Amino acid sequence: MLAGELALALAAAFTGAALYINVAEQPARLVLDDRGLLAQWKPSYSRAAKMQAGLVLLSGGLGLVIVWQTQDWRWALGAGLMLLNGPYTLLGILPTNKLLNGIAIEQADSRSRAMIVRWGWMHAVRTLMGFAATAAYIWVLN
Repeated sequence: MLAGELALALAAAFTGAALYINVAEQPARLVLDDRGLLAQWKPSYSRAAKMQAGLVLLSGGLGLVIVWQTQDWRWALGAGLMLLNGPYTLLGILPTNKLLNGIAIEQADSRSRAMIVRWGWMHAVRTLMGFAATAAYIWVLN
Protein backbone atom coordinates (compact mmCIF):
# COMPACT_ATOMS: atom_id res chain seq x y z
CA MET A 1 0.00 0.00 0.00
CA LEU A 2 1.97 2.95 -1.34
CA ALA A 3 -0.17 5.62 0.33
CA GLY A 4 0.34 3.97 3.71
CA GLU A 5 4.07 3.74 3.23
CA LEU A 6 4.14 7.40 2.24
CA ALA A 7 2.11 8.37 5.34
CA LEU A 8 4.62 6.43 7.43
CA ALA A 9 7.62 8.03 5.71
CA LEU A 10 6.19 11.51 6.26
CA ALA A 11 5.43 10.76 9.91
CA ALA A 12 8.96 9.43 10.39
CA ALA A 13 10.41 12.53 8.69
CA PHE A 14 8.40 14.76 11.02
CA THR A 15 9.53 12.75 14.02
CA GLY A 16 13.17 12.88 12.96
CA ALA A 17 13.02 16.65 12.45
CA ALA A 18 11.29 17.18 15.79
CA LEU A 19 13.77 14.90 17.56
CA TYR A 20 16.70 16.75 15.98
CA ILE A 21 15.37 20.00 17.40
CA ASN A 22 15.09 18.47 20.88
CA VAL A 23 18.39 16.59 21.06
CA ALA A 24 20.71 18.75 18.94
CA GLU A 25 19.45 22.22 18.09
CA GLN A 26 17.80 23.20 21.38
CA PRO A 27 20.74 22.13 23.60
CA ALA A 28 23.21 23.84 21.23
CA ARG A 29 21.31 27.13 21.23
CA LEU A 30 20.98 27.11 25.01
CA VAL A 31 24.75 27.60 25.39
CA LEU A 32 24.44 30.99 23.66
CA ASP A 33 24.01 34.23 25.58
CA ASP A 34 20.44 35.55 25.88
CA ARG A 35 20.60 37.70 22.74
CA GLY A 36 22.28 35.01 20.66
CA LEU A 37 19.75 32.48 21.90
CA LEU A 38 16.77 34.54 20.81
CA ALA A 39 18.47 35.54 17.56
CA GLN A 40 19.01 31.87 16.71
CA TRP A 41 15.57 30.70 17.87
CA LYS A 42 13.55 33.15 15.76
CA PRO A 43 14.65 32.12 12.24
CA SER A 44 14.98 28.48 13.25
CA TYR A 45 11.39 28.41 14.51
CA SER A 46 10.12 30.17 11.39
CA ARG A 47 11.78 27.69 9.03
CA ALA A 48 10.97 24.57 11.03
CA ALA A 49 7.31 25.53 11.55
CA LYS A 50 6.62 25.57 7.81
CA MET A 51 8.37 22.27 7.17
CA GLN A 52 6.85 20.46 10.14
CA ALA A 53 3.33 21.75 9.48
CA GLY A 54 3.53 20.41 5.94
CA LEU A 55 4.67 17.00 7.14
CA VAL A 56 1.86 16.86 9.72
CA LEU A 57 -0.81 17.78 7.18
CA LEU A 58 0.45 15.42 4.49
CA SER A 59 0.96 12.43 6.76
CA GLY A 60 -2.26 12.95 8.69
CA GLY A 61 -4.24 13.67 5.54
CA LEU A 62 -2.97 10.54 3.83
CA GLY A 63 -3.80 8.54 6.95
CA LEU A 64 -7.39 9.81 6.84
CA VAL A 65 -7.72 8.94 3.15
CA ILE A 66 -6.52 5.41 3.94
CA VAL A 67 -9.04 5.14 6.82
CA TRP A 68 -11.78 6.00 4.39
CA GLN A 69 -10.50 3.46 1.85
CA THR A 70 -9.83 0.57 4.25
CA GLN A 71 -12.14 1.25 7.20
CA ASP A 72 -9.22 0.21 9.45
CA TRP A 73 -9.32 2.28 12.65
CA ARG A 74 -5.57 1.84 13.20
CA TRP A 75 -4.94 4.28 10.36
CA ALA A 76 -7.16 6.76 12.20
CA LEU A 77 -4.97 6.37 15.27
CA GLY A 78 -1.82 7.28 13.35
CA ALA A 79 -3.52 10.09 11.45
CA GLY A 80 -5.10 11.45 14.62
CA LEU A 81 -1.79 11.48 16.45
CA MET A 82 -0.16 13.33 13.58
CA LEU A 83 -2.98 15.84 13.20
CA LEU A 84 -3.17 16.41 16.96
CA ASN A 85 0.09 18.32 16.54
CA GLY A 86 -1.94 21.12 14.94
CA PRO A 87 -4.27 21.99 17.82
CA TYR A 88 -1.55 21.26 20.38
CA THR A 89 0.75 23.71 18.62
CA LEU A 90 -1.93 26.36 18.16
CA LEU A 91 -3.27 26.18 21.70
CA GLY A 92 -0.22 25.11 23.66
CA ILE A 93 2.88 26.45 21.93
CA LEU A 94 1.76 29.34 19.70
CA PRO A 95 1.18 31.77 22.59
CA THR A 96 4.82 31.30 23.65
CA ASN A 97 5.99 31.60 20.03
CA LYS A 98 4.14 34.91 19.66
CA LEU A 99 5.63 36.27 22.88
CA LEU A 100 9.14 35.25 21.83
CA ASN A 101 8.74 36.70 18.36
CA GLY A 102 7.54 39.95 19.93
CA ILE A 103 10.76 40.43 21.91
CA ALA A 104 13.41 42.51 20.19
CA ILE A 105 16.81 40.77 20.10
CA GLU A 106 18.38 43.61 22.09
CA GLN A 107 15.77 43.07 24.83
CA ALA A 108 16.51 39.36 25.28
CA ASP A 109 17.08 38.46 28.92
CA SER A 110 16.61 35.68 31.46
CA ARG A 111 12.85 35.86 30.88
CA SER A 112 13.16 35.14 27.16
CA ARG A 113 15.68 32.39 27.97
CA ALA A 114 13.21 30.76 30.37
CA MET A 115 10.52 30.94 27.69
CA ILE A 116 12.78 29.20 25.17
CA VAL A 117 13.63 26.50 27.71
CA ARG A 118 9.89 26.00 28.32
CA TRP A 119 9.30 26.01 24.55
CA GLY A 120 11.78 23.14 24.21
CA TRP A 121 9.83 21.02 26.68
CA MET A 122 6.56 21.80 24.92
CA HIS A 123 8.15 20.90 21.60
CA ALA A 124 9.21 17.53 23.06
CA VAL A 125 5.50 16.65 23.29
CA ARG A 126 5.29 17.09 19.51
CA THR A 127 8.23 14.72 19.15
CA LEU A 128 6.47 12.12 21.29
CA MET A 129 3.28 12.46 19.24
CA GLY A 130 5.35 11.92 16.11
CA PHE A 131 6.89 8.76 17.55
CA ALA A 132 3.43 7.50 18.53
CA ALA A 133 1.97 8.22 15.07
CA THR A 134 4.93 6.54 13.39
CA ALA A 135 4.50 3.49 15.63
CA ALA A 136 0.77 3.33 14.82
CA TYR A 137 1.49 3.44 11.09
CA ILE A 138 4.13 0.70 11.45
CA TRP A 139 1.64 -1.38 13.43
CA VAL A 140 -1.04 -1.20 10.75
CA LEU A 141 1.42 -1.87 7.94
CA ASN A 142 2.70 -5.08 9.57
